Amino acid sequence: MSSVFTKIINGSLPGHFLWKDNTCVSFLSINPISQGHALIVPEMEIDHWLDLPPEVNKHLIEIGQIIGLAQMTVYEPLRVGMVIAGLEVPHTHLHVIPMDGMKDLDFSNASTSVDNNELAKNAAMLRNAIKSRGHGCGV
Repeated sequence: MSSVFTKIINGSLPGHFLWKDNTCVSFLSINPISQGHALIVPEMEIDHWLDLPPEVNKHLIEIGQIIGLAQMTVYEPLRVGMVIAGLEVPHTHLHVIPMDGMKDLDFSNASTSVDNNELAKNAAMLRNAIKSRGHGCGV
């Protein structure tokens, strides 16, 4: 059975995409800890990041950096954090989170609902920031 992330990647479920290439996608979290909280998800449906080929892990980090730089531009946080937890969905994913303090990495602070229009607006701003840095985002 496909994971929820595979269903988003394949278009069976909606997602607010920031990036898409042959290896991974990035889209906004529907349970963000902070505004602009993004996920980097490999196309390969592999549960644990340790089981991914090293070149896929390297690519995920590279795309995470591109997304993080866009978040710095759009939201001007003190830092951008990255977490690989993987307990909530059995499909490897990196959380790239604009943060002003450690509380912004605490998943118990995640929103339980978010306005779809706000997600769309945030996704558009982040895609524009990605493109302004000279990257094609494939979306």
